[in-house]
Amino acid sequence: MSLTLEDIRRIADLGRIEISDEQAVVMQGELNDIFRMIEQIRSVDTTGIEPMPNPHDGVQRLRDDVVTETNAREENMKNAPEQEGGCFLVPQVIE
Repeated sequence: MSLTLEDIRRIADLGRIEISDEQAVVMQGELNDIFRMIEQIRSVDTTGIEPMPNPHDGVQRLRDDVVTETNAREENMKNAPEQEGGCFLVPQVIE
């Protein structure tokens, strides 16, 4: 697939982007290079190869989910101008 200058101008128009003729020529070359790379990737024979959800075989280094702080609700609520039932009261913003 190859884009023409008219294609580039239409894409720029759809994106509400104003580009000069020189910029359109540069963009045409860059986008056509990207499309050539995509076609090259598509041409690789992948029959018999399982799709990978990620390149690390799904192994993630996660820390253990351990509670490190105790419940300090009373301490946290000392700065609340208004509170009710252990929750901050704020002005209503949705009618």
